[in-house]
Amino acid sequence: MLKVSGLETFYGASQALFGMSLDINTGEVVTLIGRNGMGKTTTVHSIMGITPPARGEITFEGRDLFGAPSYTVAQAGLGLVPEGRQVFPNLTVTENLIATSANRSGRASPWTLQSIFEFFPPLASRKDGMANLLSGGEQQMLAIGRALMTNPKLLILDEATEGLAPLIRHDIWDVLQRLKEAGQAILVIDKNIADLARIADRHYIVEKGAVVWTGSSEELLGDETLTDRYLGV
Repeated sequence: MLKVSGLETFYGASQALFGMSLDINTGEVVTLIGRNGMGKTTTVHSIMGITPPARGEITFEGRDLFGAPSYTVAQAGLGLVPEGRQVFPNLTVTENLIATSANRSGRASPWTLQSIFEFFPPLASRKDGMANLLSGGEQQMLAIGRALMTNPKLLILDEATEGLAPLIRHDIWDVLQRLKEAGQAILVIDKNIADLARIADRHYIVEKGAVVWTGSSEELLGDETLTDRYLGV
């Protein structure tokens, strides 16, 4: 589905990605993990056209997206839940959900307001409330719902549960598990390794702007040296 190869991305004269490569197959849940500042968000921003890469390849379902603007990437079927949620604060919950809605994947039964409210009951009771008045957990649900309303072929979550209370984090992981069971392809960044290992098919560990390890959840949990070397504080 998604193939990224040899990405090199710069912020001015400072290089952030050094040959980043990864791939995601239809229906897979794949993670990007690593310490802060290692290039995970930059990888997502490069894929989404937010921070265009200087060199490399990005293809999605065989379509070349290298250097494409963000709206073209979104129209191709990639939906982003950005770090920090970034909901539209001056719009209501309903307005946030319909602002960018479209059936990008051409599904016979696409996501609708009703199905989002059924999937996220807390949003249903706040549908006419302003987004900036929601709790952090509700805003994250709204950010996920907003991305789902584009009916993406690939859903990307940057720091899926950052800053959320433990009970809300549990709810978000439950949401991702249900999406996986429905066949949704997902790329997720987060720091909760045990939760990621429970739902993900494969993992990429990122160190200094490049992939240094990739493998299954069983392999990740079975090698303590990986945590000590690449994921510990």
